[in-house]
Amino acid sequence: MNTKLTLTIKQSIIDKAKSYSKSQGRSLSNIVENYLKAITTEYSDTEIEITPITKALKGSFKAPSGFDYKKELSKSLSKKHLK
Repeated sequence: MNTKLTLTIKQSIIDKAKSYSKSQGRSLSNIVENYLKAITTEYSDTEIEITPITKALKGSFKAPSGFDYKKELSKSLSKKHLK
């Protein structure tokens, strides 16, 4: 069952989000719902099954010393979405 939700968000963010969702061929509601689902997964009682391919790849990548994953991810996502 879908339920309506009212959010208070800066207009500039809404405009960018609408533009992004349109470019992805998805509704803004769908994007928000999937985001909320992703951040609340850790609170779920269900376990996510890891596929055999993913298990086989685990540990195959060794990051260089001093590599800051969060910094690099943030930089990449900002470059991609905040043009």
